[in-house]
Amino acid sequence: MASEDVKTSEAAVTTIVSLAEEAKLAREGVKAPSYAVLSICKSLVAGGVAGGVSRTAVAPLERLKILLQVQNPRNIKYNGTIQGLKYIWRTEGFRGLFKGNGTNCARIVPNSAVKFFSYEEASKGILWLYQQKTGNEDAQLTPLLRLGAGACAGIIAMSATYPMDMVRGRLTVQTDKSPYQYRGMFHALSTVLREEGPRALYKGWLPSVIGVIPYVGLNFAVYESLKDWLVKAKPFGLVQDSDLSVTTRLACGAAAGTVGQTVAYPLDVIRRRMQMVGWKDAASIVTGDGRSKAPLEYTGMIDAFRKTVRYEGFGALYKGLVPNSVKVVPSIAIAFVTYEVVKDILGVEIRISD
Repeated sequence: MASEDVKTSEAAVTTIVSLAEEAKLAREGVKAPSYAVLSICKSLVAGGVAGGVSRTAVAPLERLKILLQVQNPRNIKYNGTIQGLKYIWRTEGFRGLFKGNGTNCARIVPNSAVKFFSYEEASKGILWLYQQKTGNEDAQLTPLLRLGAGACAGIIAMSATYPMDMVRGRLTVQTDKSPYQYRGMFHALSTVLREEGPRALYKGWLPSVIGVIPYVGLNFAVYESLKDWLVKAKPFGLVQDSDLSVTTRLACGAAAGTVGQTVAYPLDVIRRRMQMVGWKDAASIVTGDGRSKAPLEYTGMIDAFRKTVRYEGFGALYKGLVPNSVKVVPSIAIAFVTYEVVKDILGVEIRISD
């Protein structure tokens, strides 16, 4: 018993000493291992919350955008943003406006968490390399370097969650009258795996990778650069005490979203269409060669571009751009601001732009 008491006392002393050391390190500005892990977790949580909140807020526009992107050109149901939303409401009700949002959130929460965290880590790594190369320890990230960090973050996040994005696209376009129904995300995943094989989960991945570079890269680069410029130039009295208001940050996010989505949008259309390939009932939604009964077939990204432009015109590459613009501007703005606000609430020291 005595030896057990001694061991217990020694363990307690060891624990107290460890806690004291961590507290000392924290006071001195050095992150102890557990402190660093906690900070990473908080950063991931902030990114996940930002993604979930922003996407749910614009879910009806997200669904309409995808329906416009892939609808059969011989059987037009959705002619625009207002008409499209009214049609969904009339034929499918309120729930129809949010169809696929659960799957979207299941994808976007980890996607957003990984994206924001990857951006911060990539930014730190790129900045360190830039400082070493220039020999200037006070050097800061340039817009081009931010573009590179954003591109890295986008590729990592998109690749990690792409299968969920693929099945989300199919869940989103099916209606109550579709000949086959996926019952949910996991049913869709298992069905695609069983009927089309594992590679089918990454259909459209290449245009997604190419598209995510300008899209996410420009989002971060424009947002960060605008913030830096506003803090330094202080135009129109928008900055008080070197801090931007929520409204100003929302405006920066809106500008970033507008630039990024306009450049990358055609690749998003092609990605959605390639995701439909192999789905035996996709011909009821979109056609591959302009005939309403034809199976949907693309041999690759270039072929998808070629057939889309040949049979539907160049404008088909921008189908759904209006609802996407209405969606992206508030979505990106809300995501950036929510991320920073949640990190403030959780007490995370590192913030993008710092």
